[in-house]
Amino acid sequence: MQNTPRRNVLLAAAVCLAALQTLASESQITPFSAAKTELPPAPWRAVGVPGGKIPLTAFTVMELDGQRVLRIEAHKSYGTLVHALPDRTTNPSAQLRWRWRLDKGLQGTNLRERAGDDSPLKVCVSFDLPLDKLGLIERSLLRFARAASDEVLPSATLCYVWDATLPTENLLPNAYTARVRALVVNNANQPLGRWVAHTRNVVADFRMAFAGEFDSVPAITAVLVGGDSDNTGGHSIGYVDDVSLKP
Repeated sequence: MQNTPRRNVLLAAAVCLAALQTLASESQITPFSAAKTELPPAPWRAVGVPGGKIPLTAFTVMELDGQRVLRIEAHKSYGTLVHALPDRTTNPSAQLRWRWRLDKGLQGTNLRERAGDDSPLKVCVSFDLPLDKLGLIERSLLRFARAASDEVLPSATLCYVWDATLPTENLLPNAYTARVRALVVNNANQPLGRWVAHTRNVVADFRMAFAGEFDSVPAITAVLVGGDSDNTGGHSIGYVDDVSLKP
């Protein structure tokens, strides 16, 4: 009986540790609602076109509908917020969850052509794959792109996008590189100014998007959010709530 208090303390500590481990495994993504200022919280960081030739999309954290959310304003600009995931894992049932709303959309977009390759809102997942798994031409192009950029460009990226013209669940390669695939999850049928929640099985979507290219699903290395209007020269405003990646 003398050891009962000590056992209780150890048991409580074990329960707390298990709870912390569960929380850590559920989502490695820092929420936008945790921002103390209008700047996105670390490790989120803005990435634009190398050399600053195109204006950077504006990312600010603000209060909206009683919550702190990320505001994304693209005005003839391009940019993404990147959140690296140091613990690279691939869970067969990994769920990507987020909410977003579009208040001002883009006109003249066409994701099939470079001249119209803009999205007012996108949430992307990057995957790691050794270059020797790619074909010779794609391997050479990716090496060249990495050499011209300060970023370690991923070998495969899946983007969920809001597009005004294409039907939902439409899947297509990026107009600039086949290493990026776009999956339309909202379109013009969704009214502006309303929150829309999404839950996606990123592994299943990856297998669909890159069907036949890989024997297995690579590790997830980063999550990105963004918006761009540099090709159409338009102006869009949207919001993204906290993003989570959970087993």
